[in-house]
Amino acid sequence: MTGFASGEAAVGSRKLVWEIRSVNHRYLDLGFRLPDELRSLEPELRKRIGAAVSRGKVDCMLKLASAANADPRAEVDAGQLERLRELETSVLARWPDAARLSVSEILRWPGVLGDRQSEGETLIEAALAGFAVAVAELCAAREREGERLAGMLIERLDAIEKLMSEVDTHLKEAAPRYRDKLLERLAKLDVEANPERLEQELALIAQRTDVAEEADRLRAHVAEIRDVLSQAEPIGRRLDFLIQELNREANTLASKVQDELLARRAVDLKVLVEQMREQVQNIE
Repeated sequence: MTGFASGEAAVGSRKLVWEIRSVNHRYLDLGFRLPDELRSLEPELRKRIGAAVSRGKVDCMLKLASAANADPRAEVDAGQLERLRELETSVLARWPDAARLSVSEILRWPGVLGDRQSEGETLIEAALAGFAVAVAELCAAREREGERLAGMLIERLDAIEKLMSEVDTHLKEAAPRYRDKLLERLAKLDVEANPERLEQELALIAQRTDVAEEADRLRAHVAEIRDVLSQAEPIGRRLDFLIQELNREANTLASKVQDELLARRAVDLKVLVEQMREQVQNIE
């Protein structure tokens, strides 16, 4: 199922922006793009989204940047900077030829950017909280799409039941039509049919073209699909199975009917089942 969610939060001088995208996939496929300093969160993030989503290709991206109103001067820890200067002086006293630290090296030294160092735990908490909000938004979007898909499936189930009702009505009239067609062919051949033999042939035709069993199973599958659609849990794989069964019965019915009208209804039935099969691929 498809969906998109985003959100952002500010933590001191930093800004976190989450973007989560979900597209259709037969199984759950998770991908993460995280800043290096928050890469260790990936196992926990996988666990959390895996508990909320069971199907789909989900890409999660976290962007980390400086807040627009951040003051970079406030990030320098003067005490840590002084300790680093004393350490450099001590080293130079022993090795006068040693190179002095550059500005970039000083700023990368652990603890010099004091505010960022102290923001570490808060940053993790904010990342997890923002992720929870984004996942909830994603699930809400997917749920709305699921409701639309369920409505489309129910429309097709209604159409299938209507078709099967027409098939039932037509089946009741099929035997007399088969008898009339057989007698018409015999008349054209100028052959007088043996009444007993004629009845045997009609019985064989009726047996070969009897689709009552397939029709009953189709109705049972339709009822089961309706029941599954009403459940508040992941149903995609179960629907996959039921649609396969529905398709199998539709194919069998299509192969057995010999009446022109019934053949057209069988084609219509197969079209509806195929439309449902395509939509079910999008349902979790």
